[in-house]
Amino acid sequence: MKRIFTTLLLAPALLLAAFTTQSSGIDDVIGALRSGNASQLASHFDDNIEITLPDKSDNYSKAQAQLIVRDFFVNNGVKGFEVKHKGDSPGGSHFCIGTLQTNAGNFRTNVFMKMKNGREVVKEIRFQPVD
Repeated sequence: MKRIFTTLLLAPALLLAAFTTQSSGIDDVIGALRSGNASQLASHFDDNIEITLPDKSDNYSKAQAQLIVRDFFVNNGVKGFEVKHKGDSPGGSHFCIGTLQTNAGNFRTNVFMKMKNGREVVKEIRFQPVD
């Protein structure tokens, strides 16, 4: 009886811990977007990442991507980030859709993450102006 009771108590705790661990990567990225911290955001970038900005779109190395995002944040003056939707994709991937609020206007922002070597990394990020 003790074994069953212990199992019933531990099972929900383990499940909760598993879900919390999986979503921490996307939550860290959201925090970096909210604060406009390009280096914190770049710490989650894959070795190569696709970035779409209003005036250009290409694949960049992690170092190049950090510089591009930093310039974008500085030139537009990030004020915050509002999450509209976040969820899971097949294969353990996560995504987030939201609005990056800046002094230059708002940008619809899409972030796509994938598991790579046991770590969640940003594969693609898009910033599109909201009319």
